[in-house]
Amino acid sequence: MTTIESAGRISGAGAGLLDREHTVAKAGFNRWLVPPAALCIHLCIGMAYGFSVFWLPLSRSIGITQSKACPDISLWQELFTTSCDWKVASLGWMYTLFFVLLGVSAAIWGGWLERAGPRKAGFVAACCWGGGLLIGALGIYVHQLWIMWLGAGVLGGVGLGLGYISPVSTLVKWFPDRRGMATGMAIMGFGGGAMIGAPFANILINYFKSSTDVGVWQTFVVMGLVYFVFMTIGAFAYRVTPAGWQPDGWTPPSEKKSMISEHHVHLNNAHKTPQFWLIWWVLCLNVSAGIGVIGMASPMLQEIFAGKLIGLPELTFSQLSGEQKTAIAAIAAGFAGLLSLFNIGGRFFWASLSDHIGRKNTYYTFFILGIALYALAPTFAAMGSKLLFVLGFGIILSMYGGGFATVPAYLADMFGTQFVGAIHGRLLTAWSTAGIIGPVVVNYIREFQLAAGVPRDQLYNTTMYILCAMLIAGLICNYLIKPVDPKWNMSEAEVARLQAASAKSEAAIQHGSFGIGRGGLDGKAALFWAFVGVPLLWGVWKTLESAVKIF
Repeated sequence: MTTIESAGRISGAGAGLLDREHTVAKAGFNRWLVPPAALCIHLCIGMAYGFSVFWLPLSRSIGITQSKACPDISLWQELFTTSCDWKVASLGWMYTLFFVLLGVSAAIWGGWLERAGPRKAGFVAACCWGGGLLIGALGIYVHQLWIMWLGAGVLGGVGLGLGYISPVSTLVKWFPDRRGMATGMAIMGFGGGAMIGAPFANILINYFKSSTDVGVWQTFVVMGLVYFVFMTIGAFAYRVTPAGWQPDGWTPPSEKKSMISEHHVHLNNAHKTPQFWLIWWVLCLNVSAGIGVIGMASPMLQEIFAGKLIGLPELTFSQLSGEQKTAIAAIAAGFAGLLSLFNIGGRFFWASLSDHIGRKNTYYTFFILGIALYALAPTFAAMGSKLLFVLGFGIILSMYGGGFATVPAYLADMFGTQFVGAIHGRLLTAWSTAGIIGPVVVNYIREFQLAAGVPRDQLYNTTMYILCAMLIAGLICNYLIKPVDPKWNMSEAEVARLQAASAKSEAAIQHGSFGIGRGGLDGKAALFWAFVGVPLLWGVWKTLESAVKIF
């Protein structure tokens, strides 16, 4: 038995509450209760994007007012020192841990999730993410970087992976008529988590900080507990469809016309098909380009527009005073926030659009429009047009988010819904890979350009053209995707055997299955949506407050 499976087993009555057969929907259940359950989890784990809010205060957790630096200390020594403050660069390794562990854990335990069900996986994710933050708080309190990495980074990263894929299979099965929209609503939350979490963390840090403490370990404790509660609510709100359920009056689209398979491919065979690896590269290349932009958004705006951001168009970046650089850094932070808003909106917009134009055409749009916008970015910069530059990168980031939200539906179209959550988990290794490729390519090219004496306002021109080349490669991969060879499809008997495990509990409710999934936003669903929607709207408001400073 794996560690995750052991963690999922709770003795006595508790085990029953988490078991898959206890989550099968009963008569009268409204399927619109499932997306906000997924959002409860994704809005919490999405704070992984906002962890940079902790770096500056943590870099002076000993010195308090200023960092107590040890210039010659190695990263290995930093892991164990109690007398030197941590470097921001060393703290930044947390991102690598997050996104590598997310992909690895989703790939390893995706198959277990399909067997155990979304409730158990969601609850284990809550334990890992919330518990990881509590262990991270201990690491900060005793000033041991290795404990913080182990807790928030490793254990938290496992929580990220399980939490991220926990709703995918369930949503695709509840919304076969709107697969893209359903997964877009949930995965939108991952992009929005930092919009809520970062300002919330700032409020807590300011509340807890004192003349002897920067207030971060206490913030970790509060956020760990809050996230655990929210994620547990989401996990216990999950319901799965009875076998064979489909919406009343819905007719599956023609397989020949839509490229939506009526068959299922087993998890053990999906990665043996060329379609899996072509979609893997499609996601990897789209994400690599987007992550590169996210990582350089703030310095890019500052170095390209410099004095233009504060009404001094004649000043280049190197001519600005320290005070002026501080002013444009605040404006650039608004740009980063605005990009996160496009990232979130794109997850819902593009995934929903894919239900109408198809997944393949949606990715064609990402690549063709992305190539055009990356190629035009240097022109927008040379024109000095902040509006066109910001809008162009906003659309690029919307397609970055849209790529994440559309890919689960793409996989369901190709491989069927029986193992889509686990297949998606394995595909997320593309994200882990992109998290290394994108930033490395962008950062090294920038350093090379600087060393070659390229003016700062032209540092990113070559980068844009290289990202165009990445997208062209992605476009070719997308073109090569064809329906899966029928030899990989499971037989009806194989599918029936897999579904037999839950047959007993489903038989008990089959007599009352009429009406399952029907209805729109009734009172109960509206309240649940408000529960997740109000914090999200607060995060959007805080982001817009910061972003308006750009103009």
